[in-house]
Amino acid sequence: MNYCRINLKPKKEESLLRFHPWVFSGAIQSIEGEPEEGELVEVYGQGNRFLGVGHYQIGSIAVRILSFQPRTIDAAFWEERIRVAFELRKALGLAGVPDNDTFRLIHGEGDGLPGLVVDVYAHTAVMQAHAVGMHVARQQIADALKVVMSDELKNIYYKSEATLPFKANLDNEDGYLYGGEAEDIATENGLKFYVDWLKGQKTGFFVDQRENRSLLEKYSKNRSVLNMFCYTGGFSFYAMRGGANVVHSVDSSAKAIALTNRNVELNFPGDARHEAFAEDAFKYLERMGSNYDLIILDPPAFAKHKNVLRNALQGYRKLNAIAFEKIKPGGIIFTFSCSQVVSKENFRLAVFSAAAQSGRNVRILHQMTQPADHPVNIYHPEGEYLKGLVLYVE
Repeated sequence: MNYCRINLKPKKEESLLRFHPWVFSGAIQSIEGEPEEGELVEVYGQGNRFLGVGHYQIGSIAVRILSFQPRTIDAAFWEERIRVAFELRKALGLAGVPDNDTFRLIHGEGDGLPGLVVDVYAHTAVMQAHAVGMHVARQQIADALKVVMSDELKNIYYKSEATLPFKANLDNEDGYLYGGEAEDIATENGLKFYVDWLKGQKTGFFVDQRENRSLLEKYSKNRSVLNMFCYTGGFSFYAMRGGANVVHSVDSSAKAIALTNRNVELNFPGDARHEAFAEDAFKYLERMGSNYDLIILDPPAFAKHKNVLRNALQGYRKLNAIAFEKIKPGGIIFTFSCSQVVSKENFRLAVFSAAAQSGRNVRILHQMTQPADHPVNIYHPEGEYLKGLVLYVE
């Protein structure tokens, strides 16, 4: 197959030679042909050196590399990449086990498929494209998913309206690419939850907090727990299974609170230990007394771009400062950032500043990150986005 060709400026090929999968627009010297957005292109360096083949897109990241070797991107390619990813999840004990049918199958660059996310909930795969090329290839990807997962997969839902660049004018609509009679209850570590992939955030549930939720469960016995930014209540029902005395869930979204209540009822019907509040997080924290000795702070991304990094760090400082001020002596705080542009060092400094402001003795018990089904490509450190701390507050 003949692909359009992109030639790089001198000395702009070093990152590709180190297997970093992005080509920035400023590195391009010339384009041979007129590639459409989402079209496959080949990238060459000096001396006619082949560097890779990938999806072309207008914007800062001009090409996302799919292969650093010359090859045709066809059905065999998609099946091979997805099969490798699926086998890894099996090896991790996440796929094909009785008490867990929820995992991330494809994590973009971490699985060699930049711009693509696939989460599996029971018998449904939810596919999300973050690049035009993956949108163009969505049916090929769906066909490959069916081949690799066979009878385990009954539905494929495409959910990319909110993640694709609006300037691309793709006329994209979310919907089923395969199946459509989906049960909406999935299982994680033996706990059940409803998944709203039709209207929920991301793909419907935050799979990346699985191991951190399990850790929280171990700290919850006999504690009064506050789950801020609870979304669908994942941390809340883990805390209840861990033996918490009381669990309060807070989110500004009434829909999220409704789903949290459904999920708690699904696992702990009629349990009076849980109460949920649809309220702004900062307002709730300000008005609450010193009623809690375990607080979870898992806000949505405060910064999605570097130009708002400073404001985001101020937000993390403010949020954590209130928690340090209010938590009971001997309390534990689980605090997170899911902003890719906020480094571990920046996040830790924001939390450190909040602790110093409170004047309380604080110790780090755990440093957390994303789980193994959200792998980080060693050549693409930008893929590490989730960071968290478990803190003991005297």
